[in-house]
Amino acid sequence: MAAAAKSVFEPDYGDVDRGVLSVMAPPGIRYWLWVGFLAALVLVGGATWTNQVYRGLGVTGLTQPTMWAVYITNFVFWVGIAHSGTLISAILYLFRTRWRTAVYRCAETMTVFAVTTAGLFPIVHLGRPWFFYFLAPYPNERSLQPDFRSPLVWDFFAISTYLTISSLFLFMGLIPDLANAREASSGWRRKFYGLLSLGWHGTDEQWRNFSMAYLLMAGLATPLVLSVHSVVSFDFAMAQLPGWHSTIFPPYFVAGAIFSGCAMVLTLIIPLRKIMGVENLVTAWHLDNLAKIILLTSLIMSYSYACESFLVWYAKDPIELETFYMRYYGPQGWIFWLMIFCNCVIPLLLFSPRVRRSMVTLFIISLFVNVGMWSERFVIVEGSLAASFEPSQWRYWHASFTEVTITVASFGWFLMWFSLFARFMPIVSMTELKEGLGWLRQAIRDSYSRAA
Repeated sequence: MAAAAKSVFEPDYGDVDRGVLSVMAPPGIRYWLWVGFLAALVLVGGATWTNQVYRGLGVTGLTQPTMWAVYITNFVFWVGIAHSGTLISAILYLFRTRWRTAVYRCAETMTVFAVTTAGLFPIVHLGRPWFFYFLAPYPNERSLQPDFRSPLVWDFFAISTYLTISSLFLFMGLIPDLANAREASSGWRRKFYGLLSLGWHGTDEQWRNFSMAYLLMAGLATPLVLSVHSVVSFDFAMAQLPGWHSTIFPPYFVAGAIFSGCAMVLTLIIPLRKIMGVENLVTAWHLDNLAKIILLTSLIMSYSYACESFLVWYAKDPIELETFYMRYYGPQGWIFWLMIFCNCVIPLLLFSPRVRRSMVTLFIISLFVNVGMWSERFVIVEGSLAASFEPSQWRYWHASFTEVTITVASFGWFLMWFSLFARFMPIVSMTELKEGLGWLRQAIRDSYSRAA
């Protein structure tokens, strides 16, 4: 056993640097084929949207009363995905949580690109996208300004603020790592990383200023976890539509955003650690703790679903009762039960430590959660619009080529930028991994002992 114990790989500072910098080595043909495939999806989606602008929203099949349907579902889904970045990078940093060091950079990167993807859909869902002055206060030929009492305007300010803070937070954490990459690179990469590292040399004064600025930025970013998705929930909660007008929506949406965001982190980082060979830096211990957050937020979501249904039953409002009955048992009721299965039943497997330590099982569960959370957004948006006040106006959404193509293209857009960033930027923080090197070594020893 003593001899076996000596064979355990225990990384030092140099191993951390080499492991992360090896990921940033010039990519091979398979990588460029993958990026090319994603770019092709984006181009197809762009062509489809151009056709939609030219021919009108009729090509999407949108009719009254389901005028929002998939596009706004995608908007809420991508904003939710973006939430875990701030949770993992800012809130857990303030609590000095050790396991965040290996995954927070991936979460922050995901946040920035998910917000940019979400920001496309308020424009995509317009028939004439060049007229969006009711969303943002910009000069226009009609001298009109948005109604600041509208939740759609609140969305603009919430999302733009979130994107700004998230981008600054990501870039600030990158500076020491970019300086490391600068010293290990040559040619255009050295100049590129040197420009982005802003003259960082790791002096005492630089570290003191960096630590204080990073702490203040984390404190500033933390309230955004609660505010941004609460504001998005007001798009629905401020309306009188049955199924939307509910005071439970702000905390319910925030919990769902963290739930879906953490699941997306797992979906991205599990294949990433395998493909790029950083299993000794992003260990099962890190992902185990992330899975515990998914389990906790799944239980919160299950309670929210039960609470929402109970309040509808207790209030005995006949219109809302009928809306929820159609949501459960109507023509598209299977989407609701798919949501329950993916968000409430499947994550219960995470109570098992063995499941939380299995990378394949964790990846499959994260995919189920992503499907379940998209289904939840669809049930909220389309389910309430399709069956509201007048049965004579009930009409359910049916998939169209345009909407499906643009939805698939949004995933291609997100994955394309994430893949480019992960290859040319440090996707794992060298600085913070080295600060918690003792915890990383202990995690590797624990993983080895379990395997033995």
